[in-house]
Amino acid sequence: MALAFHASRFGEGGSPFLSPRRVAELLGVTLSELAALIGVARNTLAAKTGARKVDAALSPVVRILTMAGEMSGDERRAAIWFKHQPIPGWAGKTAYDLVREGKADKVLAYLEAVRSGVYA
Repeated sequence: MALAFHASRFGEGGSPFLSPRRVAELLGVTLSELAALIGVARNTLAAKTGARKVDAALSPVVRILTMAGEMSGDERRAAIWFKHQPIPGWAGKTAYDLVREGKADKVLAYLEAVRSGVYA
């Protein structure tokens, strides 16, 4: 999915960049918690010069939330799943846990497999 599509849903005020505030609100976390989740300094989230870095770090989270939202039919359900539902085969870890460990690619691969019917 194109980043422009994600920016339209998770952007703010016509900016071409993703909005950390909107993602944090959807997930029900503080900006500090979001910064820790995506591996950037809290100050980087607000700095205009950090917009590209934040976009790159937020992009996998937004892709996961978008895919999970499409599968569940609702962004709020996707956010709840992201934070609370353990992913099979990952010792009780959630998507949130895996993203925090730098394994967003594993979560995306899992969602692709589910969407393809592998785990259905």
